[in-house]
Amino acid sequence: MRNLILIGPMGAGKSTIGRLLAKELRLPFKDSDKEIELRTGADIPWIFDVEGEQGFREREHAVIAELCELDGVVLATGGGAVLRPENRQALHAGGRVVYLHTSVEQQLDRTARDRNRPLLRTANPGKVLRDLMAIRDPLYREIADIVIETDERPPRMVVQEVLERLQALPPR
Repeated sequence: MRNLILIGPMGAGKSTIGRLLAKELRLPFKDSDKEIELRTGADIPWIFDVEGEQGFREREHAVIAELCELDGVVLATGGGAVLRPENRQALHAGGRVVYLHTSVEQQLDRTARDRNRPLLRTANPGKVLRDLMAIRDPLYREIADIVIETDERPPRMVVQEVLERLQALPPR
């Protein structure tokens, strides 16, 4: 296994699960959104405000291409990382891809107090999340080696399932 790459919608637990997996596997943990913030010196909402979603996606593409070239990391991606075909190709080629799936209801619960979600700054975040899921779910599934349900599950239980399911995969 080159890398372990976590994809899925906001609020699925990619960062939380990623940190735990990295600790369990004794690998470094990388978060593509945090890398963007480190490199720009600005947070994601500021980048969205100043450069728009397109500007953010350009930065995200560059970071994902670079991180997928690493060897032996656990990588958590932003929810929209799968939107570009080049990103999907890099993620799939970069290692084993785990889609952490969660319901819109769970996403709403997990992101309700998070002010760092530019796409949810709206009167109806539930509609936004449903619309995003309709577009992104097929893209997540397209590149996923395994799909893990995270709803109502403690992070450690999700980590155990990821590790068990990864061991059962044939080499590629």
